[in-house]
Amino acid sequence: MKLQLKNDLILRAARGEKVERVPVWLMRQAGRILPEYRAVRNSLSGFKELVETPELACEVTLQPVDILGVDAAIIFSDILVVPEAMGVTYQMKKGVGPIFETTVRTERDAESLIIPDPHDKLRYVSDAISLTKKELDGRVPLIGFAGAPWTIFSYIVEGGGSKTFSNARKILYQNPTLAHSVLNKITQTTITYLKAQIEAGADMVQVFDSWAGILPKKQYEEFALPYIKEICDSIDTVPKTVFSKGAYRSISEIAKLNCNTVGLDWNMDRKEGRQLVGNERTLQGNLDPCTLYAPDEVLVKETQQMLEDFGSQRYIANLGHGVYPDTNPEKVKLFIETVKKHQF
Repeated sequence: MKLQLKNDLILRAARGEKVERVPVWLMRQAGRILPEYRAVRNSLSGFKELVETPELACEVTLQPVDILGVDAAIIFSDILVVPEAMGVTYQMKKGVGPIFETTVRTERDAESLIIPDPHDKLRYVSDAISLTKKELDGRVPLIGFAGAPWTIFSYIVEGGGSKTFSNARKILYQNPTLAHSVLNKITQTTITYLKAQIEAGADMVQVFDSWAGILPKKQYEEFALPYIKEICDSIDTVPKTVFSKGAYRSISEIAKLNCNTVGLDWNMDRKEGRQLVGNERTLQGNLDPCTLYAPDEVLVKETQQMLEDFGSQRYIANLGHGVYPDTNPEKVKLFIETVKKHQF
């Protein structure tokens, strides 16, 4: 029997149902900013140990619910668990970010990629979700997530993070057939992975296309959007959010996807975003993460302005990207309290 949620605001907002107030959560809320997270993280060998240990992933997933008062939990994990399960392993290097031991740039590399069984290679994520659902005891919904195929492709071709991802972008011109082959494998893996998360108890899922903005409109709509569409079309049991950072030129095309919520980054004009997306989709976002460094009165004013711009319905309050690691948790609490108290 499915546990009745005590707070289902975010699910109702995503589905376009009437809500009493705007729900609020933050991308990257699990970890980073909280001293309680750092205490857990510093006791371990590294980031991956935390991601791959269900009990610890559960603990840090719950922290923002208990400490910050958000309206949803998001499972503590990483988008790069997908390529690792496909055979492209990575290490998280302090001050640098992810470094892949191999890259995917040739037909042979592409052929070596496996489409894994998520119940095997990614079992630790499902276990973390099941455990977290039990510990949440229906207090708030739990969000599962995955990286969009283009973003995962960018990392495994480049071999790590990059300002330009020029190696990934080159392949789109030099060997588009190879690019589509790799993107297809990532897509199939992502679909089964998200379904496994839902099976384990995720109440909604989000697809993060962090590097959408580095592609021109034409390439985004050839190499990124169709694969997100395939993911959205394959999942119909829970609400879905698509967040394509920087893809302003294609926002009206993103709005046509079979998803409930469209995430906006902080550079997107709010009224233009609503106009382009329409009223059949919920919007999520889009406070500049740097607003959380402002004096309290400025943070409150900017948050209230955002709420007025988006309106009380068909809206989920969030930042326009993940919260930055050195953000003061008290500022985050003020942001959340301001959203919760706002009267339209």
